[in-house]
Amino acid sequence: MKKMNPVVHFEMPAKDRIRMADFYSRAFGWKSDLLGEDMGNYVTVTTTPTGERNRPLTPGAINGGFYPVKPEDNTQHPSLVIGVENIKESAEAVVSSGGRLLGEPVEIPGVGLYVSFIDTEGNRLSILQPFMQ
Repeated sequence: MKKMNPVVHFEMPAKDRIRMADFYSRAFGWKSDLLGEDMGNYVTVTTTPTGERNRPLTPGAINGGFYPVKPEDNTQHPSLVIGVENIKESAEAVVSSGGRLLGEPVEIPGVGLYVSFIDTEGNRLSILQPFMQ
């Protein structure tokens, strides 16, 4: 039986990251970290208390992030990130199972290796091989 890989993160597009951060802070108490241009103006959000290596303390809880909307990209909708042990093997499994990679794996500094894909149903998801610290 193939090892199950858990959902470890969510992502959503944001038109206005300041407005988005304010909304989720006021509505749900989430904490936002607005990253700079060197990180693609990504915003990480903490939705649950974290411990070592910013891992959620509550089993099953996940944190997430928001990326800037790009009008020319039609794959910008809420998405899940699946944690994997080996991104190369997992990317090959995505393709051999009928999915389509959206580029090559890239390094997110201090986080891990990451690549997005389209599944057989047209959904955009991503896989992440976290760096072991």
